[in-house]
Amino acid sequence: MRSPGDPRKSEFELGKLKKRLRRQVGQAIGDFAMIEPGDRVMVCLSGGKDSYGLLDILLSLAARAPVPFNIVAVNLDQKQPGFPADVLPRYLTERGVEFRIVEQDTYTVVKRLIPDGATMCSLCSRLRRGVLYRVAGELGATKIALGHHRDDLMATFFLNLFHGGRLKTMPPKLVSDDGRHVVIRPLAYVRERDLARYAKACAFPIIPCTLCGSQDNLQRRQVGALLHEWEKRHPGRLESIFNAMGNVIPTHLLDRSLNDFAGVRARAAAHGAQAADTFSAGEARDGDLAFDPDPVLESAYRRPVLSEQDPA
Repeated sequence: MRSPGDPRKSEFELGKLKKRLRRQVGQAIGDFAMIEPGDRVMVCLSGGKDSYGLLDILLSLAARAPVPFNIVAVNLDQKQPGFPADVLPRYLTERGVEFRIVEQDTYTVVKRLIPDGATMCSLCSRLRRGVLYRVAGELGATKIALGHHRDDLMATFFLNLFHGGRLKTMPPKLVSDDGRHVVIRPLAYVRERDLARYAKACAFPIIPCTLCGSQDNLQRRQVGALLHEWEKRHPGRLESIFNAMGNVIPTHLLDRSLNDFAGVRARAAAHGAQAADTFSAGEARDGDLAFDPDPVLESAYRRPVLSEQDPA
């Protein structure tokens, strides 16, 4: 019988995790047509667990994928105090990965313009994005890959819902405002906790962020804690939320730009069955969905709700 510290068991578990991550990334790439034959994919490497995991998984897929593509890693050295500038070049050289380190002092700009205690993320992100777009053009990259995962997409959805009054999240694939760059998020189906386990098992040389990553008062952290608590108390809730983000019925929301509510009219005269028969099956298919019976929702309505005193 294997002992708890058996290295063979750890290796087996790591193999299962890596297989699942490859499958999820490959599925996202396929579902959203993220990578095409001949693409040059610029992987933005920050030194955090997510971008390390993204690079490692894409390297693994590139070595065996039926679609040929190549990878170049790019790190933006923002001149944060204490940043270990030797870590990423050494790691990437040992892995045999083509890379470029871009040095630009965005740290000083952010610290000068953002008051103490205020959120730095928005400005920091805009500055980084401008630099990365420029470098992508210089390197001839056809895709820019970012390390945002499933939890990031859900947290962004709730940040927009709670604080922006919008139903919006990070799309898995988008075109830059100038139309020159395609940004992809291959980790869109991957859970953060799996990336954390993977980073620990692979012993990636993690570099902490001393800008927005060091701020404890971010709304994003609070939303993340809320989602974590939901999943702990109600297993499966996050899965349902994430699935809902890809299963939208625009006509049953309130956005007048998506649906011509003013033009909604009865399409069959209310004068007996003969007139109603002229209403085709095709027209009925997208009809009164709001009142259609939904066995999943009905089951949820009947399910008892845990009180605060009930065990989770």
